[in-house]
Amino acid sequence: MNNKKHEGFLVILSGPSGSGKDTILTELEKRNFDIQVSISNTTRKARDWEINGFHYNFVSPEEFESGINSGYFLEYAKYGSNYYGTPRGPINTWIQEGKIVFLKIDVQGARRIRAEYPGVVSIFLMPPTFGALRDRLHNRESEDEADIASRLEIAANEIECSKDYDYIVVNDVVNYAVSDICAILQAEQLRAERMARTVEDIINIK
Repeated sequence: MNNKKHEGFLVILSGPSGSGKDTILTELEKRNFDIQVSISNTTRKARDWEINGFHYNFVSPEEFESGINSGYFLEYAKYGSNYYGTPRGPINTWIQEGKIVFLKIDVQGARRIRAEYPGVVSIFLMPPTFGALRDRLHNRESEDEADIASRLEIAANEIECSKDYDYIVVNDVVNYAVSDICAILQAEQLRAERMARTVEDIINIK
């Protein structure tokens, strides 16, 4: 990117299980954007390849419910039999530092975030076809048939909610999807209200 000072902002990334959200975020971090990914807490078990504290903070149901009661979460939802939630943490600090803060959350959480942060940018990651989504879930080999059937049912309902998002990106080829999201971020950085700091600097340099 360039050295201009942009205001930070919050980005929601949603999409059905198997749409490739983790892969997209990993690739985005390689593209030189000042991105900060907020790590969600979950009560589900980690998959073999997942790292605690990197992909998710894996906690017990008791720990999660204690966090709910203490106001620890910015938003949370129950997905199947497991909780998922976004720690409040330093999100506002990151935004003030000019970072693009990504929240990987489901459609329930997205509704709550939009209510609290009216300026949030929301992106829905869409599989190329429903059949491709089914194949991806099977290929992960981390869920049994009942779990896959449940995830596909949930996915159908989530896709219906994609119309509520600012942008829809189809993840067929990962590099193309990442480029699409980069274009969205570049455009959002250049919104007049986010360029206020740059304009002020230009005016003050005489």
